[in-house]
Amino acid sequence: MPSPTRAKTSKPRTTRAKKAAPHKWQQAQPELVELFLATTGELTNIEPRKMFGYPCAFVHGNMFTGLHEAGMIIRLPESDRTEFLKLKGAHVFEPMPGRFMREYVVVPAQVLKVRSELRRWLDRSQRYAATLPPKAKSR
Repeated sequence: MPSPTRAKTSKPRTTRAKKAAPHKWQQAQPELVELFLATTGELTNIEPRKMFGYPCAFVHGNMFTGLHEAGMIIRLPESDRTEFLKLKGAHVFEPMPGRFMREYVVVPAQVLKVRSELRRWLDRSQRYAATLPPKAKSR
């Protein structure tokens, strides 16, 4: 015996939440790219690579510095990071709102202007990254 037909009820259709459009990163300023390449070019035992289209530098597969949009970032251990964050304009790196990269800080303009000061912080960043366990190379 056929099953009785049910009257169709009008239920609201569930709609999927629309995905936000992918974030379009701003290009790094050419002068900053030039400074980055010059200063990291002076370092030894680094692996230059690009991430999200920006130049970065790695040690044993661990990123220790890079460019992101309008700034340079470096990775520091907690003690150095505490000291660094006291500099005017320095702040924890936040690539997207609410997404902090806890060991990374944005290099303030005053440090970018003094090559010896920038180099000192890059050296500290590189030394720290060298103490981290090596990462396996991606295929």
